[in-house]
Amino acid sequence: MSLFRRRGREAAGEQEPVGAEQDPADELDQIDEDGDEEWEDEREPEEPADRSQGPWDLAERPELEGHVDLGGIRLRGRDGLELRLELDESTGAVSSATVQLGSSAVQLQAFAAPRSAGIWAEIREEIAAGIEKQGGRVDEVPGPFGRELIAKIPARSPDGRTGHTAARFVGIDGPRWFLRAVFHGEAVHKPDAAKELEAVVRDIVVVRGAEAMAPRELLALRLPDAVGQAPVQPEGGPARDALRPFERGPEITEVR
Repeated sequence: MSLFRRRGREAAGEQEPVGAEQDPADELDQIDEDGDEEWEDEREPEEPADRSQGPWDLAERPELEGHVDLGGIRLRGRDGLELRLELDESTGAVSSATVQLGSSAVQLQAFAAPRSAGIWAEIREEIAAGIEKQGGRVDEVPGPFGRELIAKIPARSPDGRTGHTAARFVGIDGPRWFLRAVFHGEAVHKPDAAKELEAVVRDIVVVRGAEAMAPRELLALRLPDAVGQAPVQPEGGPARDALRPFERGPEITEVR
């Protein structure tokens, strides 16, 4: 289980420039060559996501078994699951968690949200606008967690070819928190391939905490207390594209 790599800062809907180098060993992103603060929102309120099957707030699942404590997110372990925790290069803090199962993966981040309203509708618009501005394409579709985005994002392969990489953006509004899940690989377009990773997302418990936080402030993640890991010295590397979370970097690998 890989646990570390470095990356740049990323906000809930903020995208970094496309075109970062891609590790040829990671083939999940296929290139196709062709807060507590109140705020006002004048749009119609969106139907809240159905969380009757998860993901959960800590108050809804206070007794946890089989979950890995990552701070703001608690993740249930599964056979064959590979976990990478990504580092913000500017602070050294863990900024996101990426779970890989087979030929698919999902990048996870949790954020503070206002007490009175969800933020996924607004963030969807910002993500779509950012991708389209870069020359990509975005379709908004219904999904198992509510409205989601299927995107084709401009990208360059290591040999300089230009094309697109596919990603699926899912957002879930919870009580004073927002969970973002970005699917890659077969889970973008193949429902059967997505089911197991979707189950991983539904098993997540978000730990918002009671402290006051601004909307969209990232919930802090951290290394688990004990994961049976053998230490590996981190090596430096460039910041990676926020939409392609599978390039290799500094990591700690679990020994089973």
